[in-house]
Amino acid sequence: MQTILGATGQIAVELVRELHRSHTTDLRLVSRNPRKIHETDAAVPANLLDPVQTLQAVEGSRIVYFTAGLPPDTSLWASQFPVMLKNALDASRAVGAKFVYFDNTYMYPQDDRLLTEETPFAPVGPKGKVRAAMANTVLEEMARGDIPVLIGRAPEFYGPGKTQSITNTLIIDNIRAGKIPRVPVRDDALRTLIWTPDASRALAALGNAPDAYGRTWHLPCDDKRLTYRQFVALASEIWGQPLAYKVLGKWLLTAAGLASKQVRELRELLPRYGQDNLFDSSKFKQRFPEFQVTHYRQGLELIRDEFRNNVA
Repeated sequence: MQTILGATGQIAVELVRELHRSHTTDLRLVSRNPRKIHETDAAVPANLLDPVQTLQAVEGSRIVYFTAGLPPDTSLWASQFPVMLKNALDASRAVGAKFVYFDNTYMYPQDDRLLTEETPFAPVGPKGKVRAAMANTVLEEMARGDIPVLIGRAPEFYGPGKTQSITNTLIIDNIRAGKIPRVPVRDDALRTLIWTPDASRALAALGNAPDAYGRTWHLPCDDKRLTYRQFVALASEIWGQPLAYKVLGKWLLTAAGLASKQVRELRELLPRYGQDNLFDSSKFKQRFPEFQVTHYRQGLELIRDEFRNNVA
């Protein structure tokens, strides 16, 4: 039995599909309101803030994946994320299950250095500090050695379906809606983006590789990084129409935060959009040389085709 905690987000949905396709059909999907993806899936409702419900949800599991998400709300992150993670780790240890932690890059320095698995944490804002503390909790569990533990870390997403990211929200969703794409801060800084199904496929590969445990892994990305200027130009070519875009300067986003809580919650990420974002995933690629990374052209073509099929 492989169990996914927080099974309704885009990463979790793609993870379930990949596990079913390539590894096992014995899957348990856990969230407040879980939904089966395959007939053989077991959907188990549970509140991960409750240690008893969490323990019951992972009983009988061989591998537990923590992919739980929360809205970008600082108070929620600070009050709920650490509790959910502790309950998940305690439950996994109690049943002797391997633990796979899906992580982001909020805790990293927001400068133009090459980010590797050894990059020290230097969180800029409160959500970054929460994610740094959570990652350290998992590293402590890893060092304890009672159960096998690994971390799979991803940079910003772009992707199909309900992928949630700044790139999807400001650029891709606006292209789909026939609106002007918006670029945060600068259009000439290199971005490292991960295709959401790639992140999920890679997480499944790690979880089912015994030698992957005891380490942190950067999930695989296209090494041919694009600026947002190039990203929108590529989208323009793929959509077959000129796409003008507007750059949202840091001052404008800062001012917008005074009126919008959603924008205000994202302000701590603005420094990373002012310079190159260089996320290195060579360690994963060396361990899994057969893994096929989705290149930006392929990803945008898939998004275009998905959109056209949905409106046809």
